[in-house]
Amino acid sequence: MDNTLPRRVTERVKHVARWYHPETIRERGWMWGAGLTVLTYAAVVLVLMLWWSGEPERFDVREVAAEMASAAGHEVVTGYTTTATVIRVAETLLSKAGGYLSNDIMPPGVFMDNMHNWEFGVLVQLRDMVRAMRDDYSRSQSQSVEDPDLAEASPLFYFDNASWIFPASEKEYEKGIARVRRYLDRLATPAQTGTQFYARADNLRDWLAVVEKRLGSLSQRLSASVGQVRINTDLAGDPDAAQATQGPQEVVVKTPWLEIDDVFYEARGAAWALIHFLQALEVDFQAVLEKKNALVSLRQIIRELEATQSTVWSPLVLNGGGFGIVTNYSLVMANYISRANAALIDLRSLLQQG
Repeated sequence: MDNTLPRRVTERVKHVARWYHPETIRERGWMWGAGLTVLTYAAVVLVLMLWWSGEPERFDVREVAAEMASAAGHEVVTGYTTTATVIRVAETLLSKAGGYLSNDIMPPGVFMDNMHNWEFGVLVQLRDMVRAMRDDYSRSQSQSVEDPDLAEASPLFYFDNASWIFPASEKEYEKGIARVRRYLDRLATPAQTGTQFYARADNLRDWLAVVEKRLGSLSQRLSASVGQVRINTDLAGDPDAAQATQGPQEVVVKTPWLEIDDVFYEARGAAWALIHFLQALEVDFQAVLEKKNALVSLRQIIRELEATQSTVWSPLVLNGGGFGIVTNYSLVMANYISRANAALIDLRSLLQQG
């Protein structure tokens, strides 16, 4: 008689008995508990990533200036709207959902490189604006004494954007915000006649020249998502021009595949900040812009930049070929940035005219 079947049944019964043995149950309980903890942690991280990845809503610069003036008992004087906007943009950078993420070393912040680049785009524009306030808007001429608070604020915003301790980036930026707020308080105090904001065409034109270079660089990097062979035009237009080393006649420009989404979100962050700064400058430079018949040009720049803030429905930044099947998000963004830059060049030309 074949004893194979009874032996298999016996082994199966013993196996089941071992499974339900008290020691086995306790041992597997620890395993199930550890697995459940890991799954719960992963779910929490995923939910936080989805929540924190939302970009902040735009705000009304006039309302922000009015709120700050009302809270401090100030009048909204020339330059107040721009300065208040700088403060609110910087505060939004630090207090949005998830806070400031670029220096996070723990999940989920450490994995959110798209938000890191969005923050960097905002930070670059913030640095440029505070420097313009220090060098131009607060000074009547080239040999004027710079404002002490703005002189301290500007280098604070240039602190390393990824420092997480000793000191953390947020601490330095908070100090910069405090200095700009002190300048704002003095600006709105009638007795502080030495604190000024000069809304002149040349001051605005100098800042726009910096913005022009920023947008031009972003446009080139976005366009290079598909790769291009370009003619070297570094010395074009000046027969006497020279450079340190001889460059090639043709240059291959291509943004690395892993950096395509980084450039895209950096451009979105820069455009978000620029929209607010341009809207604030429209208020403070209104008389100058109307005199130069340049108000419409400024509003057109804002309109083009607003188009860059449309919702990105895809979970990935897609970049197919120029005329490929897959939409190229970078080229769409480059189109809006380039059109805004072209309108900005026209605006600078208008401001330069008498």
